[in-house]
Amino acid sequence: MVIYDILDFGAKGNGKTDDAEAIQKAIDACSGSGGGRVLIPAGKTFLAGPFDLKSNIEFYVQQGAVLKANPDENVYQESAFRENKGEGTIWIGGKDIELVSISGGGIIDGNGVVFMGEELEHSYKLKPFDKVDPRPHMITLIGGNNIKIRNITLKNAAYWSLHLVGCNDVAITDITILNSLKIRNSDGIDLDHSRNVRISNCHIESGDDCICFKNRREYAEYGPCENITVNGCTLISTSCAIKIGSENMDRISHITFINCIIKNSNRGIGIQHRDEGEVSDIVFSNMIIECRLFSDVWWGKAEPIYVTAFPRSAEDHKDAGWRLPKGRKNGRVGNVKNITFSNIRCKSENGIIVAGDCPEKVSNIRFNDVDLEINKSTHYPGGLYDCRPCEGEGMISGSTYGFFFQKARNVFVSNCFVNWGDNKTEYFRHALKSEAVDRLTIENFEGKAAFPEKDEAINILEPESIYNRVSKREIC
Repeated sequence: MVIYDILDFGAKGNGKTDDAEAIQKAIDACSGSGGGRVLIPAGKTFLAGPFDLKSNIEFYVQQGAVLKANPDENVYQESAFRENKGEGTIWIGGKDIELVSISGGGIIDGNGVVFMGEELEHSYKLKPFDKVDPRPHMITLIGGNNIKIRNITLKNAAYWSLHLVGCNDVAITDITILNSLKIRNSDGIDLDHSRNVRISNCHIESGDDCICFKNRREYAEYGPCENITVNGCTLISTSCAIKIGSENMDRISHITFINCIIKNSNRGIGIQHRDEGEVSDIVFSNMIIECRLFSDVWWGKAEPIYVTAFPRSAEDHKDAGWRLPKGRKNGRVGNVKNITFSNIRCKSENGIIVAGDCPEKVSNIRFNDVDLEINKSTHYPGGLYDCRPCEGEGMISGSTYGFFFQKARNVFVSNCFVNWGDNKTEYFRHALKSEAVDRLTIENFEGKAAFPEKDEAINILEPESIYNRVSKREIC
């Protein structure tokens, strides 16, 4: 393999000089000559502004090397979302590239804190801006094919860490993402209109979603997000560890998650559907989920599993014009269907929720061998389910249930268990609560109310015309 050492192209590696020009020269020479390895050598810190990857290269950040984002906001000019300039810029980019790998065991550092405002107790303030939010996304690859990202550490993102748009045949393996848990929007991996992707053996800590699948409106021509496997990942998030949505103007489908552990997160698994697309055929299995409440700065209320479909809020904020279809003042929500949760152990301050705008929007949801322990562990107020961004208040308030189903169709609960910890509060209620669910089936369910002297274990409020088959077994 031919090696293109960036030092040979003028890079200084002193942590002060911007080496982006030298890095780009090495990349261009490597790709132009048919391919090889672009080497970021060990023992130095290379400061760099924006540059683009090209086809047929191995971008190799050697173990012991650090590639760090230039702290000067003025060097970041290209929007991460085309004409929508209010959601960050591109640092390491690449368009219509193929046969590209990022590896080497080194560190790519987004220098995130320098792009933040004042540090608060629970987060950093976001700096005000006019039209362009200069915060750089770390890696943004658009229209890529045959992409390999392995054995690399990404850290300190100011915005998203790894954003793949319209990419096909992608393997992300053995990477570590370590972002500040106080930096908002510091997602780990975002797959956007991408397909045929394998994510495995990764550790991600993020102040926003650790792994997120979506279909952004700015890149509509790339089609659905589909055919994805996630295996053997450990995740920590101040927001949602695994999220489907909320931006989805197309289809997100045929996805499996297996053997993952979520700890100390604000929300575990979140299907947050708010647009006209569809979410379907997704399986979550063999997982451990531990959640807790955080400050209201962060979306989520410690829901270990969260499946919702509501029309997007049309309130006036910086990106409202990019969330709704062009020319529309109000959105609509598509269907969520054929979702399975199997062999999952949950501990949290809140329960599992499945809820929709109407029963037709959320259907064929299965829980098999899902155990849940609910216990109050922080001082933050509970009794809430966070449904933002949606029309209306955005919060369902009042009580906490083990399983809470509202306006859904064909919900199956089998071999599931609910237990309440020793630190119970007055808003802990039923083990299972169902409202306006068309065809609910419960079999071999074990659980009692948090306060059995006041409440029944299972509370079902349905129109008389709706059929339910319930076979329940309460714990004595």
